[in-house]
Amino acid sequence: MDNSKVKREIFSYLLLIVGSALFAVGDVMFVNPYMLAPGGTYGLSNVFNTLWPRKISFYALCMDVPLLIIGTGILGPKFGVKTIISTFLIAGATWVLEAVWGYAPVIHDGFIETTRLNDSMVEILNNGGYFTPDYFLNTVVAGLVYGVAIGLIFRSGATSGGSDIISMIIHKYTKISLGTLVMIVDSCITLTTLIAFGDIRLPIYSIIIIFIEGKIIDLVVDGTKSYKTAFIVTDRLEEVRQYVLNDLHRGGTCITVEGLYNGAERKMIYVTMERADFVKLRSNLRILDPAAFVNVIDSAEIMGKGFKALPEE
Repeated sequence: MDNSKVKREIFSYLLLIVGSALFAVGDVMFVNPYMLAPGGTYGLSNVFNTLWPRKISFYALCMDVPLLIIGTGILGPKFGVKTIISTFLIAGATWVLEAVWGYAPVIHDGFIETTRLNDSMVEILNNGGYFTPDYFLNTVVAGLVYGVAIGLIFRSGATSGGSDIISMIIHKYTKISLGTLVMIVDSCITLTTLIAFGDIRLPIYSIIIIFIEGKIIDLVVDGTKSYKTAFIVTDRLEEVRQYVLNDLHRGGTCITVEGLYNGAERKMIYVTMERADFVKLRSNLRILDPAAFVNVIDSAEIMGKGFKALPEE
């Protein structure tokens, strides 16, 4: 293994460590004190921790380890070493935070003295403290922290494992799409907060965390750049080609196509570019070819020369 590969591997493990630590921060400091459960085995562990006070890390490991074993037996060795390491890193970081920090919230509107306690006004923490909650701000921050954490774990080459394994097993036998199954499983976990605590706000805020988390994961994994892919059918091929090459400094592909209505042969340019370049192209196409037909789509990920490097094995 050459030096560049060694450096990339070391960097990926650093991402894994930081992501696992951040996940523990989000769960212990933001999610658990508000009795939320934004999916996954840790969401369910938070519910168990509040109902039957034992460490979140204990409940999570009791679910994650058997799921990894069962998943490997049913699905085969799909879970890499990094996923296994991540499982124990998150549990270890969570255990440390539980021991050092406890379950006190970071975001709140102030702690309330016992003499002023009114159960209808405050949430009771496992460590005996009382605080006035700020659900909305806490939910936003929890989603941000979770999103960055899981995004870093994904970028390291690991997967979340946990309850996703349940979705993968059901997918194998039912052929329901994996994305649908993940949403079903996570939704069921969020609903446990309503069943356990009888507060309709808890599953709603948990779902908001999942939504914010998903958006942040996309940003961390794919970056902030937005790409557009344009299919331009034109009779003025040379003018459009020169503009793409010389003004936008982009390559593309020229394809010969045939019209469906009259069978006329025309040229189509296939080109992918950043959003800013597309705005320039759109502004100038009317001048280049007023009769051009353009189909534009959003591109989630572009790999290859001029864009993101192709992944190595």
